[in-house]
Amino acid sequence: MSLALLVDMNLSPDWVAFLQGHGHTAVHWSAVGDPRALDTDLVAWARANGHVILTHDLDFGAILAQTHAAGPSVVLVRSQDTLPAAIGPAVAASLQQCEADLLAGALVVVDVAHRRVRILPI
Repeated sequence: MSLALLVDMNLSPDWVAFLQGHGHTAVHWSAVGDPRALDTDLVAWARANGHVILTHDLDFGAILAQTHAAGPSVVLVRSQDTLPAAIGPAVAASLQQCEADLLAGALVVVDVAHRRVRILPI
């Protein structure tokens, strides 16, 4: 099975090809929305279009916590180097291992060595 992912503006468009190479559907926000849009706009788009948000921005977790929303799911990349060459393998493994949680609604925090999963709402 594969996930549909929305790559946030704060991550390289290179993530799209990387995620597609791992069997997922992926789109960079710059291809579907205003690059200056608020994070809440990305959340609304992802929820309406059934996408998981891939980001490096802590604000998405805060939005989910403040709104007690059950979705969309968010994968938060926590690394100094956010390029797929650096943290991509950890993200790909997390997507595979947490797929059921992400489909149900979760916040997954990924760094090179660890992963944490919070089931939504939080």
